[in-house]
Amino acid sequence: MKKTRLGVAAVAVVSALALAACGASNTGGTPAGGGDAGGSGKDDMASKYAKCDVTDGVKDASSTKMAAGEDKKVTITAFSGWAESAATAYVMKDVLNKKGYQAEVETLDAAPAFTAVAQGDYDVLSDVWLPSTHKAYIDKYGDKMEPQGCWFDAATIEVAVPAYSPAKSIGDLKTMADKYNNEIIGIEPGAGETKTMKEATIPKYGLDDLQFKTSSTSAMLQSLDTAYKSKKNVAVTLWSPHWAYSKYDLRKLEDPKDAMSGKEGIWNFSRTGFSKDHPLASQLFKNLTWPEDDLNSLENLMVGKYDNKNPDKAVQEWLKDNPDFEDQLVSGQLKK
Repeated sequence: MKKTRLGVAAVAVVSALALAACGASNTGGTPAGGGDAGGSGKDDMASKYAKCDVTDGVKDASSTKMAAGEDKKVTITAFSGWAESAATAYVMKDVLNKKGYQAEVETLDAAPAFTAVAQGDYDVLSDVWLPSTHKAYIDKYGDKMEPQGCWFDAATIEVAVPAYSPAKSIGDLKTMADKYNNEIIGIEPGAGETKTMKEATIPKYGLDDLQFKTSSTSAMLQSLDTAYKSKKNVAVTLWSPHWAYSKYDLRKLEDPKDAMSGKEGIWNFSRTGFSKDHPLASQLFKNLTWPEDDLNSLENLMVGKYDNKNPDKAVQEWLKDNPDFEDQLVSGQLKK
């Protein structure tokens, strides 16, 4: 059963202090084959999740009901700054509540989120990228968590530029540095993508003379928006799925040296015992899958129209415009 919320508050504070001490401040894991985000690095539990099959475990839950006496409270964690995480968490909150649960969403950075779910303080993580980006966290905590289905099978991290700008590959940034203000705009210093850039992409492509600026996802997106509106060149670290590809005409830079991660799966993970305690909720998470266009359209609504201030209302509007989604999720018939 879940522990008290006082425990997770302490976890979040301790994790934040630990991250600050090592210069990391937000979401993260490690690039493929590298680093250790706090785990021992000796185990390789993440390799168990190298294959994402969005149909695995899916079944019709239309006739499944909450168990008598079942605890109705379910807490879903969303990663701070990750739009696909918020979209997934809040759409599942809405669906679960309609099934009789009292679901809520808590937004945390990755380190405290993984720690809290592994310790049983919160129930579900909805945005675990495997086998690379969140490898270190699963290697450290995977034996204390349960997979609840993979919902997206083609996630990538990349460097992106506006389609009107000249660079076609990451290597072009070395010879065209002056056209991009001699910089690449990144996200949080502790993000897995940031580690990949520093430990693999920059050295492999000889980009050391470019300034790699890191602060936050919101700052990166602001830089992209400002440059795009002025039709100036800008290079940013980004990932797919992401609503920015719907809002802007962007080009993913080719990566012939395979310095960024290959395709990954995005998974739901829960605390140990969640499937037994909440069999209906568990099945609904396993039934979830997102075609990229559908996910991006919800992200666009949450970010563009509601400015991240009313995710519940954004989800309600999106579900009204996509009336088959909930029934298909429950019956295991969502588009793959």
